[in-house]
Amino acid sequence: MFKPTLLTAAVFAALTSTAYADSITGTITDAAGKPVPNARVQLMGANGETRTDDNGRFVLTNVNAGEAELHIEASRFAHRNVHVDVPASGLDKLSVVLLSSTIETIDIKASPFHASVTESSLPVNVLAGDKLKMRQAATLGDTLKNEVGVHSNFYGGVTSSPIIRGLDGPRVLITQNGLDAGDASRVGPDHSVASEASTATQIEVLRGPATLFYGSGAIGGVVNVVDERVPTDNNTRAEWMLQRESVNNEKLAAGSIVTGADNIAVYADAFWRDNDSYSINGFAEVEPEADAKKGVVENTAAKAKGFTLGGSYLLDNGYVGLAYGHLDREYGIPGHAHGGHDEHADEHEEEHGAEEAVYADLTQHRVQLLSELNFSSGVIRTVNSRFAFTDYEHAEIEAGVVGTTFSNQSTEARIELLHRPYQEWRGGLSLHYKHSDFDAVGEEAFTPPSETEKLALAWVEERHFGHWLVQLGARIESVTIDADQVTLADIGVHAEDGHTDEIHEDGDHADEIAAFSVSERFTPYSLSAGAVWDFAEGYNLGFSLSRSQRAPSAAELLSFGPHIGTESYEIGALFKLEDDEFVISSSPVRLETANNLDITLRKFSGNTGFVFNAFYNQVDNYYYQQNTGLFAEAEHEEDAGHTEEHANEQELGEEHDHSGELPVYLFTAADVTLHGFEAQYVWQINAPFQLTLQGDYIRARLNGGGDLPRTPPLRFAAELAYEQEAVSADLRATRYMKQDKTAELETATDGYTLLDASVSYRFAVGSSQLTAYLKGQNLTDELVRVHTSFLKDIAPLPGRSVALGVRGSF
Repeated sequence: MFKPTLLTAAVFAALTSTAYADSITGTITDAAGKPVPNARVQLMGANGETRTDDNGRFVLTNVNAGEAELHIEASRFAHRNVHVDVPASGLDKLSVVLLSSTIETIDIKASPFHASVTESSLPVNVLAGDKLKMRQAATLGDTLKNEVGVHSNFYGGVTSSPIIRGLDGPRVLITQNGLDAGDASRVGPDHSVASEASTATQIEVLRGPATLFYGSGAIGGVVNVVDERVPTDNNTRAEWMLQRESVNNEKLAAGSIVTGADNIAVYADAFWRDNDSYSINGFAEVEPEADAKKGVVENTAAKAKGFTLGGSYLLDNGYVGLAYGHLDREYGIPGHAHGGHDEHADEHEEEHGAEEAVYADLTQHRVQLLSELNFSSGVIRTVNSRFAFTDYEHAEIEAGVVGTTFSNQSTEARIELLHRPYQEWRGGLSLHYKHSDFDAVGEEAFTPPSETEKLALAWVEERHFGHWLVQLGARIESVTIDADQVTLADIGVHAEDGHTDEIHEDGDHADEIAAFSVSERFTPYSLSAGAVWDFAEGYNLGFSLSRSQRAPSAAELLSFGPHIGTESYEIGALFKLEDDEFVISSSPVRLETANNLDITLRKFSGNTGFVFNAFYNQVDNYYYQQNTGLFAEAEHEEDAGHTEEHANEQELGEEHDHSGELPVYLFTAADVTLHGFEAQYVWQINAPFQLTLQGDYIRARLNGGGDLPRTPPLRFAAELAYEQEAVSADLRATRYMKQDKTAELETATDGYTLLDASVSYRFAVGSSQLTAYLKGQNLTDELVRVHTSFLKDIAPLPGRSVALGVRGSF
């Protein structure tokens, strides 16, 4: 379906006749009339762009006569869009003034339009350049955890995903160059995100519903990791970095290069990372055993390596490119132990040897095809085509034996057809297809094999009305979930006192397992309307109202088994609890529906700037894991013999020890309300010093009473930055308040303060630009338990950490 479309578009572009004007020439200056050098001037809807010289002058050649739109951006200035009418003889001496900005205004690659963080009706974070390099961590969530409105579901430093406004998992879509990462990270926090920050050029976070071009999985937001694996030019450049960190003895090496000749562009990158278990100032467990080891979180070692090869064919009106990426990652799974710490565990160790650490072995192969073709005439202005095939496998290994294997083969394709401006409206259609074949095999396969298929059509438009920018969009989707090995077992659950109506003396329930097929069909839709009002020079006000629907994921529907990574026994929404046993629910599966309102006030010019966001999100049929207060056995087959002894304890009414058991969590649909704010204030005190203040707050409540689990606490941060000639430095303090607004059976978390700092020095060696840097995290060596982490009681944040590194470019 997609190859003929690309071929047709290419032939159409080759045969199109175009009437060109001579050129557009002009000058870019600041508010004081001084020239702005190296400003990027791009002709929207075409392949033409240029840079200003030292005098702020630019020349755009081969410009199509008629109405044109220029997009202009420069470092430390607010972006500007300029509409001009180009005569057949060309346009000469165009003068454009840019306003200086303390707010970074980086273009958003995840948007089909040219938009920066100050031009979108929805709030956006973009982490790029040196700031990204200084904040990059081994996991995506930890890389983004300091961004306003973004937290991490910290999982012992070996994995983590971003939490956006209290939402994560299947509600936050992780993409790579606009396409789903294709891993298993949306299934559980112990599954690593298969995207690497060390080779990324920028990471974008779209806060709030971003479903229109990315699908119902983006009901909470999108995190887009951008790299140059499919290069769009062949200008030779390279980057590399080496780093060593103290808290876990991490060693990191990464590099990338773009080059080429004539119409060919080539890209390559590679990285290697290796670390030991990290140190802490205290015990890992909230209630440590008598023989617990102090000062380290065991089984948090990890190693990873990967590479990418890509290339593009550069056309006069765009490019077509292909890339292959390979990733290998091994990491410990902290807290993943069988047998518990009771006397039965000791007997197990005597019989089978000391317990060995459990670790995950991840492998991913990924192929991406990206294309952008621009046409100078006709209805269609741009055709963007994206295709990805991902083969992902994640095995959990204990004592050298694979216990459970998770695999995901996914295929995704999206074509965006952007039309020429019509009545000054810009926009287009998106046709989007995604297929996922997910499989879990083994003793801890808590979700059955399933296939999920999505086909969607989306429409987005925007138009300027004077000082107003109006953005409209709609999307309709067809979602199917098929599974033919769904199981329902009598797991003999019991309450806190250990009593249950049925005792299974042999511990073998295989003959009581029912297997059946499930086929669910959904038709979610999304609508969005937004506006940005430039009500004064250097100020704007953004509004966004959306209604977004999401089909529950296969894991939310079909899970039925022990998920050791979350220390829980997970039961999907397809089932219900009835008289202390689980049965198939007769209630229909409903779509999750979010009604979201966003208001954003920005000041982005002058020596001070700020961004303030307020949001209100009413979600009907919100799927969350409810603690049932029950427990289920989660032992290996060799431990099953101990079940009889547990049964005898229950019959005698003895106090029950839940070691070797897991609390039972049931996916439940309920109406919830999430609201809060995000604020950032930037003050350029003088030339070298800049002060940034920020804070965010999320309140997540069940409409029927109670709070949602693992909601991030109120947070404030202050950062003082210094930049003068070759030296840059910053000092950051972040205060996390106590979180006592907890779900039923969830424990509260104390507040804490983190102190971080960094310093870097830039210098030249021949034609290369080098930067040596030193950065420290948690400098006061706090013992911190992250409320949003499933492992908060057994895996606190790393202690004091100092990293030394050098990076270079040419």
